[in-house]
Amino acid sequence: MAARTFDSTALVFRLHESAPQLVREVLLERGWMEYNEQEQEEGDWNLYWRASAFRSADFTNVLPWQRLNHHPKTLGITRKDHLARNLKRMRGTFGSALYNFSPTAYILPNNYTAFLAEYTKSRLRNTGKSGYWICKPVDLSRGRGIFIFEDIKDLLYDSPVIVQRYISNPLLISGYKFDLRIYVCVKSFHPLTIYIHQDGLVRFATERYNLSSLDNPFSHLTNTSINKLGPCYRTAKQRVGLGCKWTMNKFRCFLHSQDIDERLLWQRINNIVTLTLLTIAPSVPSSPNCVELFGFDILIDANLKPWLLEVNYSPALTLDCAADVTVKKDVLNDLIDLMNYKKVDVLRQKALLPPKSKSLPRQQSKSPSSLHSNVSLPFVQQKQISSPEKIVMENKRVLLPERVKQNSRHSSRCLCKLPAIHVQKYRLPTFSWSAKSQENGKPPSRVGGFILTFPFNEVTLKASKDNLNVKIAVQEVHKRTAHKNCSGTVAASQSSPTGIDLQWFSC
Repeated sequence: MAARTFDSTALVFRLHESAPQLVREVLLERGWMEYNEQEQEEGDWNLYWRASAFRSADFTNVLPWQRLNHHPKTLGITRKDHLARNLKRMRGTFGSALYNFSPTAYILPNNYTAFLAEYTKSRLRNTGKSGYWICKPVDLSRGRGIFIFEDIKDLLYDSPVIVQRYISNPLLISGYKFDLRIYVCVKSFHPLTIYIHQDGLVRFATERYNLSSLDNPFSHLTNTSINKLGPCYRTAKQRVGLGCKWTMNKFRCFLHSQDIDERLLWQRINNIVTLTLLTIAPSVPSSPNCVELFGFDILIDANLKPWLLEVNYSPALTLDCAADVTVKKDVLNDLIDLMNYKKVDVLRQKALLPPKSKSLPRQQSKSPSSLHSNVSLPFVQQKQISSPEKIVMENKRVLLPERVKQNSRHSSRCLCKLPAIHVQKYRLPTFSWSAKSQENGKPPSRVGGFILTFPFNEVTLKASKDNLNVKIAVQEVHKRTAHKNCSGTVAASQSSPTGIDLQWFSC
């Protein structure tokens, strides 16, 4: 078998054994090479991708040309009990009028007495009926261990759980319950920089919603891992169709067909994302070479109010249907563009890491910590580049083979093409974007399908720097929420000065 050869001008990715196969496919399509520890030095990679958390040493030893796909210490929103505690703390600090997008949660067994008091109070208010409650294990995913109950006698658990009021009046499409998977990228926590992807997934339950059958997961839960095992998954369901997923574009078609003010809805979702991330932003250590993709799960009720269900760490990147292919491949490609790779990253890497000598024992090769001492301060500062848009273009123009550019990425978009629809245009943040402004620390307003949602004006830009001023950031979100254009009156469309129609999120 021929020996494997490496392109010395290619970026190199390293995957942990649990990393999704889609990540490998996307990076290979972009012209990257996969890391091989037998043929390359220990630090000879540009991106290390894990589904699980990195060790503290990984964050400490990361080199200037490298990126990690997780920030440290984000468990505060991705584990259900930690999220509940943090949202409760923020409600106490900033008021329930703003932090009212998640049902109050009780962490059991610790908060059982408080839950029992609320349960009893509800029964007294509602002539013996307490309403509906949902119980979730604090650290499981994919719908495992979740159940809905009305009578406290049915509340059985053998591990820590959270209990919340069940949102029993969800918005339905032809009688089917659904939620939204929103893809959020935190480019940085210091300064806090948040992007939301304009595409996402709509995930349906595969049997019609019915409160008289609380034990039917195919009626009440929207997790794909559950519904693809249901009897109706492969049948054509009224308006929903086959399977259990739509793209977000198809959902927008539905909103327009129902004359629903989508602009207001997306603004509320934007606020939920920002206010949730502000709960942990000050406690996340600075990690400039990291980027994080979160999956925010949002439920919309019959009054068109969005509710935060949970925040997913390493959201699933498996491809179960055409909608997955359409959405997830674009999200991954745009995420790589956000990482700001450029040709100099390869040059630095090759300059500091000589080719591996087969005669040299492995233990004598340079470690990342020893390499760090060889990097001078001016060299590290060269990481900053004046134009992030130029980075994206350079990555595509210089680092990708022409054949890959033409055939790989765009082919995935054609697998599930949806009709174009007219949507309200996104208004750019209120400060101007230019190459000069980006030199001054202002992030690009858009990279691919990722749209900047924080900072969104000069005040939040200033508040996000150095030590994040959460109070000012929250106040600005509150002002935007109270703005007359966000109260139900849709403002006139405004075009981007760059000529791009930005569709989502900001009033």
